[in-house]
Amino acid sequence: MGTCFSVKIENNIAHVDMCRPDRANSMIPEFWKELPATIQDINENARARVIVLSGQGKHFCSGMDISVFAGSGLTGEKDGPKRQAEIGRVRAQLRENILHLQDTFTCLEKARMPVLAAIQGACVGGGVDMSAACDMRYATRDAFFCIQEINIGMMADVGTYPRICGLLSQGMMRELAYTGRRMYADEAKSVGLVNHVFESHEDMMEEVMRIAAEIASKSPLAIQGTKELINYSRDHTITDSLDYVSLWQSGMFHSADMSEAFTSQRDKRDTNFDDLLPLRRGLGSGV
Repeated sequence: MGTCFSVKIENNIAHVDMCRPDRANSMIPEFWKELPATIQDINENARARVIVLSGQGKHFCSGMDISVFAGSGLTGEKDGPKRQAEIGRVRAQLRENILHLQDTFTCLEKARMPVLAAIQGACVGGGVDMSAACDMRYATRDAFFCIQEINIGMMADVGTYPRICGLLSQGMMRELAYTGRRMYADEAKSVGLVNHVFESHEDMMEEVMRIAAEIASKSPLAIQGTKELINYSRDHTITDSLDYVSLWQSGMFHSADMSEAFTSQRDKRDTNFDDLLPLRRGLGSGV
């Protein structure tokens, strides 16, 4: 268990739980190290087939902690002569810092297994960035989403705009981004931002874990391919996506998994698929 997350892996499901409820699971500096390290470990070592991301306490995530802004050039300190002379370097450093923060959430998108977000209470600022990078979002009725950055005089820069654009209509996305208003769970479901709404946190977690278990029962290779193709299709033309589908299918088609699926149905038993293999970073093809 780290400073910001508790991780439990059972039955091929990794439950990654933000564990700072006293601070509404705000994103302190340690958060930006622990989240990618946790997700990359699960992904690279094939420790699970599904990831469930949740937060303890009243709120899912209150967004970026003010400590992350310290020394970033975003806190409004006045420029002295030395700082004026180094302003180009400062801005270049700021850009690299933003890219680092963006990569933290991109790891959720790049993970080979689906990531399900279970959201209660506030999902604000960076919390919206994070939830948008997940495959699916589930919420309690008291949950709300807020692109908070506009309310503090800045633009959202960690992934909200490019990802929310793929989830909401242009008009709705712009309304949320320009006004900084709260969108509560029922409205979020009506516009497709969340999959289902629940009356209580307990009901939500029970159903999210049930859905995670159902996904975990499928072929991990087929699930990985499906996630890869959906993400690719979101970002490319239909023609390019169809071509990519053909390449993926011809290279990754796994007849043994299909055979197991048909056999288990015939025999009326649970499926028994092989797990994904751990990644071999820096070791070549491994052939």
